[in-house]
Amino acid sequence: MNRDEIVQRDGDTFPGESYTTAVLRPAYNEAKRMLLPSMIQIHRAHLVMLHDAGILGDAEAAKIAESIDELDLDALAASEYTGEFEDLFFTVEHEMMRIGGEVTGSLHTARSRNDMGMTLYRMVMRRQLIRVLDAAGELYETLVRLGAEHADTLSLEHTHTQPAQPSVLGHRFLAIADVLGRDIRRVQQAYESLDFSPMGGAALTGTGFAIDRENMARLLGFGGLVENSYDAVAATDYIAHSAIALQLMAIDTGRSCVDFLTWCTAEFGLYRVAAPYVQISSIMPQKRNPVSIEHSRSLLSAASASAATVLTMMHNTPFGDIVDTEDDLQPYAWRAVDTLTDVLHLLTGVLGTIQVNTDVMRERALASFANATELADTLVRDGGLTFTQAHSVVSRIVREADAAGTTDVREVSPERVREVAHEVTGREVVLSAEDIARALDADNFVAVRTSTGGAAPSEVARMAAARQGTAQEFRSWRDARRDHLDAVAERLVAATAALRG
Repeated sequence: MNRDEIVQRDGDTFPGESYTTAVLRPAYNEAKRMLLPSMIQIHRAHLVMLHDAGILGDAEAAKIAESIDELDLDALAASEYTGEFEDLFFTVEHEMMRIGGEVTGSLHTARSRNDMGMTLYRMVMRRQLIRVLDAAGELYETLVRLGAEHADTLSLEHTHTQPAQPSVLGHRFLAIADVLGRDIRRVQQAYESLDFSPMGGAALTGTGFAIDRENMARLLGFGGLVENSYDAVAATDYIAHSAIALQLMAIDTGRSCVDFLTWCTAEFGLYRVAAPYVQISSIMPQKRNPVSIEHSRSLLSAASASAATVLTMMHNTPFGDIVDTEDDLQPYAWRAVDTLTDVLHLLTGVLGTIQVNTDVMRERALASFANATELADTLVRDGGLTFTQAHSVVSRIVREADAAGTTDVREVSPERVREVAHEVTGREVVLSAEDIARALDADNFVAVRTSTGGAAPSEVARMAAARQGTAQEFRSWRDARRDHLDAVAERLVAATAALRG
């Protein structure tokens, strides 16, 4: 396009139409959706701090407080970007001046959109991470419940997609819960890492006004200060920490979805998804498609991608106040939170109501060769073989059974075990038929695995009980943070009202 054509399309005054479409309108819409409440909190806190510091007098503070209180937040939230003002900040500033007059301009003393912006993002992300923790905690509690309920449900576990060893289903549910528990702790750590106030950093170098940054941090409920004023407006590690924690939670949860989807197939037949979470076919009347798990799998990938986008957008950006790592990337973090939170809620419903085909699960564990490990262990423990010798014995027996078309371990002859053991070791191995039968029994396999964290029903029940305490710890942690933030918001409203007299 030539210059005249560009001017005809975009105009010759701010804002250009293509700039409005690509940047300004989307940023305005995201800001009014996500940032407006926190922006008002910052206005309230900054006003109180300026008054406490003696920078604003009583009359000025009262007038500014009135202009904040009388803002029509519903109208602002419903407003459209017109280009009259650059962004939401200037729109709100204009409305305050319309209500309170020029004196409201004093509210911007000793601050910048730079330190305000970084503070807004941290404040919003605190609430966003609590949303994730609510949903993750809900799923964690469900997994722990399933672990307790299935502490003695015999199952068959796989490695490399092949039958490996008998176990109990509760052991797997608790393993998934433990991974999620570590993801929860990482999100908690991300919360703590961003719980520092940048306010007072101003544009970059701080301010010559005698402000009280510590008071400002307390008023906004932060745990401390981003002390260096350059760091306050330039650093992005606070959001990177959150993005990494969100991405890992999405990836970890998605891996479990893949397995559950496989086990819901007719060929496996281990699980049946409840009616609220299945869909039909438009042509095949018999279908019960577990699409809730399919959607969860793909949406968790989307959540991971949104979080990864946050990290990618930080790459090779300069160290300073720049929109690359502020306005443009923040929505991807919020999108990761939205998607991850929705899927965690969904999976709580799906897994919390799933029907387990315990009879099929049990028979497959009993009939498979997956408990061959215990036969080898028995040859070591009771027959005096080295484990290498025992491994050779059992491997040969399994190969012979496979060649003969035998798939049920219970058909293995005790006599043949003793014969092969003699051939491998050159000596008689004294094991009774009862010893060998017990070694080949899947119930015995799991019963003897009482080492810490093992699959024995007693150990799984112990772990499930301990995880119930962890679930309560998680609940208490997030409730305390949410109550704190709610109380801070209420105190700010009251403090502004007090300034009005």
